[in-house]
Amino acid sequence: MRTIIDNVRIYRPFKEGRSEQLYYIEIDDGKIRSINKGRTNETGAHVHDASERVAAAAFNDSHLHLLRYGIMKKEMDFRKVTSWQEMKDIIHSSYWESQIEEHDWIVGNGLEDDKFQDVDHLLTARDLEEIEYEKPACFLHDDGHECVVNELGMKIIKEEGILNESHERFIEKDKEGNWTGRFTDTATHVIHYNFRQKNEEEIYIALLDALPHLLEAGITSVHTDDFNFAGDFKRVWDSYRRLEEEGKLKVHVVLHHYVYDLEHLKLALKENSQRTGDGTERVKMGAIKIFLDGTQRLHSAALREPYADKPDTRGNLIYTDEELNDMVRLAHDSGMQVTMHAIGDRAVDQALNALEQVDIEKLRHRIIHGQVLAPDLFDRIKRLGVCLEVQPGFMISEYKETVKWVGVTREKYCNAWGSVDAHGILYTGSSDCPIGPLSPLENIFAAVNRTDNQGIPEGGWIPEEKLSVDSIYKAYTETPAYIEFAEGRKGLLQEGYEADIVLLSSHPKEVEQIALKDIEVVETWIAGEKVYSKDN
Repeated sequence: MRTIIDNVRIYRPFKEGRSEQLYYIEIDDGKIRSINKGRTNETGAHVHDASERVAAAAFNDSHLHLLRYGIMKKEMDFRKVTSWQEMKDIIHSSYWESQIEEHDWIVGNGLEDDKFQDVDHLLTARDLEEIEYEKPACFLHDDGHECVVNELGMKIIKEEGILNESHERFIEKDKEGNWTGRFTDTATHVIHYNFRQKNEEEIYIALLDALPHLLEAGITSVHTDDFNFAGDFKRVWDSYRRLEEEGKLKVHVVLHHYVYDLEHLKLALKENSQRTGDGTERVKMGAIKIFLDGTQRLHSAALREPYADKPDTRGNLIYTDEELNDMVRLAHDSGMQVTMHAIGDRAVDQALNALEQVDIEKLRHRIIHGQVLAPDLFDRIKRLGVCLEVQPGFMISEYKETVKWVGVTREKYCNAWGSVDAHGILYTGSSDCPIGPLSPLENIFAAVNRTDNQGIPEGGWIPEEKLSVDSIYKAYTETPAYIEFAEGRKGLLQEGYEADIVLLSSHPKEVEQIALKDIEVVETWIAGEKVYSKDN
């Protein structure tokens, strides 16, 4: 099918050109055939007048949790809740015990009880007894690294024996050694894997709810880790394939498979013959995902030196070096790309040690987050050719806390995107949604300004680490295509590339940088098909 997007301006990072110049883009068989100066002479239904909007490559979010985002549309969402009483009111007004099956749990997402104004402590199982329903309950913290369950939930967890000795450090206990009902990091993941599994129909509906939000944000490709909220990778894969077969999956999806340990990895490789890059036109196998540490908020991200505000800990490495090396080697030798969650500098060290034993370029392995780095790590990451997946939107809510966690000396190496860019390190932009904001333009705003949405702090937090608009836009388009082995085919507004295009309300290089977040996605096109219009 041949289409022409006429009367359009264009934005292409690092390309010279007058932003006021008008073009027409010729699309045929889902690909960009030509980009021409001026207006087309053709008329007809195949010609689309863009009204001088700005065409650019559509966004590729290299790290999010699409299923969890969709589930949050159906489950209780506590992200804006500021008190325990308000949380209880939401539970009682939105939950009916008669509507759930015998063994289902009361669940909710987005909990931030450290901000509650009417209690002076974090919620425990004892507090959750005030809910009064005779059902197990589990509420997940907004960052996904911590949960709290009620007394009945704890009883079931103990009876099932899903937590072993390796999880002890992730189970909170009181002075008498009793479980409080709070769990962190790996223990949280195991609980969700065992008790919050969704069947294929629930997965299908949640994804169907989530997909329109991607198109509205101008996102046409995603790399998503959905395993923990499904409990079975085949169910996830089959749900996406069903959407594709029904013509309801407009975006391109790369599916990651989270694993807990070496035996779990072996099982995953045995049960699934798909390897990185295998799949269909819209659904492809991605990477094996491994968590190496926790989060700074919980003081469980693994640092080289102790936390400034908690000097008795340096955080936790989840695996020994030998365990991680075995996992990375097996995944690589089996044809699986590896992506590792590593927030602290000690975890990044461990990830790099494991990657040194394999051919990184062959499968383009990468590290997620890398929020706390160090001078030697920049050089080492560059030398090894490892890609970082960064989430600029995290800074909006975390910058005030960072110095408290790591101290003044290390603060300047936190979220140091400018230094990453200056060292020539490969990096992608992403959201980690629903933990971070989904909108690529909001994340681009954060990377360029290094402020919250109100422009605070004035001048930006550690302003020397700001990124240019061109750099972060490339990280949201061209670089994610490279790590999925799609370079030369997608990620650029260029002849011969897939016609995945956004029409923006303003040119990113024309607006004041503080106004980047106010740019609107007016239209989203995938393979030459208009799949979203703000006007409709």
